[in-house]
Amino acid sequence: MTEWQRLPDLANRRLGGSVVWANDESFAERENLIRPTEPVFQPATFGHKGQVYDGWETRRRREPGSDHAVVRLGLPGVVRGVVVDTAFFTGNYPPECSVEACSVEGYPSPEELMRADWHPLVPRAPLSGDTRNPFPVTDPHRYTHVRLTIHPDGGVARLRVHGEPVPDPRFLDPASLDLAALENGATISGCSNMFYSSPANLISPGHAAVMGEGWETARRRDDANDWVSVRLAAPGTLRMAELDTSHFKGNAPARATLTTGDAVLLNHVRLQPDTRHRFLLPPTEATEVRLDIHPDGGMARLRLWGSLTPATHRALHLHWFNLLPEPHAIAVLTAAGLPAPQARETTTTRPHTTLPAPLTP
Repeated sequence: MTEWQRLPDLANRRLGGSVVWANDESFAERENLIRPTEPVFQPATFGHKGQVYDGWETRRRREPGSDHAVVRLGLPGVVRGVVVDTAFFTGNYPPECSVEACSVEGYPSPEELMRADWHPLVPRAPLSGDTRNPFPVTDPHRYTHVRLTIHPDGGVARLRVHGEPVPDPRFLDPASLDLAALENGATISGCSNMFYSSPANLISPGHAAVMGEGWETARRRDDANDWVSVRLAAPGTLRMAELDTSHFKGNAPARATLTTGDAVLLNHVRLQPDTRHRFLLPPTEATEVRLDIHPDGGMARLRLWGSLTPATHRALHLHWFNLLPEPHAIAVLTAAGLPAPQARETTTTRPHTTLPAPLTP
């Protein structure tokens, strides 16, 4: 597995992704593309559309053209790679695919998305059947939607869009936010063990519905302990922590410790199974936090609530603005009151080291 494949799947349904449109889904529904689970297959299982497939499958084309599906990313961000998984599609997989992306304001309809400025992420490339087909991406911009095109038709089990979430800072409250949240831009920077599930689950949106949506380590047979470190969405001042062991009953950690640098935020606090624990913290400035669980086990979520300084809040705005594709950046500036010619000039001189005045929070 490549490094970019360890990044979060920005299109994942659990993170809020949605397949908003497809031109055809005659054999299998488009929504299957972004299911969080691995695809499955049971031979000789026939429904009213034929063999049941856990994926998206279009009819056999009898005319020129290609098939398309548009996905709204649950977490907009910079795409580092795409996996087009054709699992179990053998005589009916597409021979080729391509992937594009766009960045837009608000919540456009499928018809409006068709008129968006689409940028290539993966040029037309060959696919293998019953295979995870990985494609690295080098485009540095932040995107909100991707479009998968299969040439000319066929079936794809899953579309994974791995990348780095970049939140829209206009929707963040700098006085109180979860600095460890994936959707706010936090990332996992290190982990001792991910035997059963990814540590990225710890900082994912919402509550875990089952044990498998948390982070769980193998059973330790030594005197050490497991740990995970989180790079915060931005440097901030921490004030409260939530350590959630929901669904972990016979396998919750006995104790936990939170540290940042040389500062101890929580020291060997006792944990209960299947419980959301909340702890007040001494106000502490931090950029990265390490959670140690003693000795091993599983945890559903880690939340670290705090605040941003005015400087770090402006830095988030600047980072976001510099990553916007040009048409979106111009739209943001004109909506903020900048005349169109000046908005275009401001956009073409990026990256900026200071935030344009109309966007100063």
